[in-house]
This record gives sequence, structure tokens and C-alpha cells, in this order.
Amino acid sequence: MTIREMIEQRERDSLAPYAALSAQSKGRGRPEPERDDRTCYQRDADRILHSRSFRRLMHKTQVFLQPEGDHYRTRMTHTLEVARIARTIARALGLNEDLTEAAAMGHDLGHTPFGHAGEKALTEVMGTEFHHNEQSLRVVDKLEKDGRGLNLTYEVRRGILCHSGPDLPETLEGQIVRLSDRIAYINHDIDDAVRAGILKNEDIPRDLAAVLGETHSQRINTLVSDVVNSSRNRPVIAMTPAVEAAMLELREFMFERVYRNPVAKGEEVKARRIIQELYKYYLEHPEKLPQDFQPQLDLEGLPRIVCDYVAGMTDKYAVYKFEEIFVPTGWAVR
Repeated sequence: MTIREMIEQRERDSLAPYAALSAQSKGRGRPEPERDDRTCYQRDADRILHSRSFRRLMHKTQVFLQPEGDHYRTRMTHTLEVARIARTIARALGLNEDLTEAAAMGHDLGHTPFGHAGEKALTEVMGTEFHHNEQSLRVVDKLEKDGRGLNLTYEVRRGILCHSGPDLPETLEGQIVRLSDRIAYINHDIDDAVRAGILKNEDIPRDLAAVLGETHSQRINTLVSDVVNSSRNRPVIAMTPAVEAAMLELREFMFERVYRNPVAKGEEVKARRIIQELYKYYLEHPEKLPQDFQPQLDLEGLPRIVCDYVAGMTDKYAVYKFEEIFVPTGWAVR
């Protein structure tokens, strides 16, 4: 018996009856041989971790654009927090941790530079809605590996696509990622807003603090424990009405005080201009696109390929390219 077969047998023996078993995956778009040392979901998590798009998350904005200081969240630290929360819940419920981790690691690969400001900018300039969850799926399906994609399993792909938007993932593991994303960003964005001086802990409405807790760790613990206790031995991912209502109210509070705050979002106009000017430039000068994007031009059209290129940039690289293209360089007589 191979190591993979041993792990698959362990899943059958120990996981909850409604867990997604590796051996019962619906498979990959392109069939390929199984490995002896890892399950299909372990391989998916590894493929995402070692991808270029995952590394770029380190230099992509979460909420605060290019903050001064080393301790603000980035898309990568957000992703790691989501993955940890999701695995904690999955383990407690007897669900598949490897599937949960893979979907969590890949859920934000399609985020633009400058966070949601970049999404808005591309939506405006393209004339069609840009959704980062759809772009995340496009990254793993088509853009990684020079257009070959990562060839992930159906369940991981659905977990990535459906972590936001109207559709729920079919697996409970994917639903955990969807909820863990919200748990993570609401709470770590509070932490960053306090660090930035936009909020104080005592600004959190008292009735919400009474339900969820006064500190970051207390709120995370309350929410995770509530999901686990509400979902244990049930084929659903649920929360108690009181805790879920408090979480949603806290999210609305964050939109009012942070996500739409003119101080936190003061640079978004500049960020949107950078994204849109880069998009327009490459639309007019497709020959300036990198060589690995050139073969795709005849397949999907210039606007889509330019969108892929700009959306994949990090914040720093977008600024660098904008300056390179639009800002005059210094000149001196030698």
C-alpha cells in the first residue's frame, strides 16, 4: 500500500461521513496519474503554494495602500490567516483539512494590485464587471504555468471560485473557506485600523463586543467556536443566529468606519488612475506586453490579456511600470 493509499484509508476511517474524501474527488480537467506520496488535495495545496501568483500576494494590498510599517496585513498574510482558521474548523468537524487548505491558499490569487480599488478600476475601464474570485479561478486554470494552468481538482477549483459571490461551494470544506475569509478579514482589518489610528478598540459597539469579545483573539475564538459548535455532527456549516448577526453588524460597522473611510482610502483615486492608465497603455501598445502573454493574444483577445497582465501586478510593480511609462526620467549633460 502506498502512502497516498494509507492516507486515503485513514480519511475513510476517521473523517465525518459528509467530508470530501480525496479518493472520491471528481478529478482534474486534464487526467494525470496519481502520486504515491500525496493525495490529490495535498498536491493542489503544494501547486498553489509554489506558484508565482501566490508569491505575488506578498506585495499586494489588503486594505491600506502601501502603509508605512511592517505589520500591516498583505494579501499573503490574509491568505495564511484564512487558511489557519479554516483548517482549525475543518479539523474540529472531522472534515478534509487538505482540501480546506488548498482552497484557502488559492482563494485570493486573482486579486488586483491596490485591493478592491484595483477591481473597481478594471471594472470601469473594461466596461464589464471584474470579480477577483473569477480571476482567481482563471489564474489557476489558465494563467499559471505559461498558460497551462495548475490543473487543480474540481473541489478545490469550486472552493476558490465560490469563496465569494452568489454560489456556495458544494463541499463543506469550501463553505468553511468562504466563512473563514469573512472571519479573518473583519477581525484583522480591525487590528490594522487600530494600528493606523483610524479606530480604537473602544469604538467597537458595546453590544457587539458583548457578544463577540473585546480583543482580536477573543473575537476570533468566539466566531470559530460558534461555527464548530453549531456545525458539529451536522452536514452543514452554520452559526448561531446571535453570533452571526453580531458578525454581520460588525462587518457593516467596518464598511462605515474603515472601508469607506477617507483617510484609509485617500490614495485610492491615485491607485485607480495607475491601473486604468496602464490598462489603456497596453491596449494601445500590445507589443510591450511580456513575451509569455503574446501567444495568448490570438486566443482570447487583447482586452482580456491586458486585464490579466495588469491584474497580476503587485502594488510596487504597478507603480514602477507607471513611472517607467509616464514619468520623465532625469537627464544630465555628461
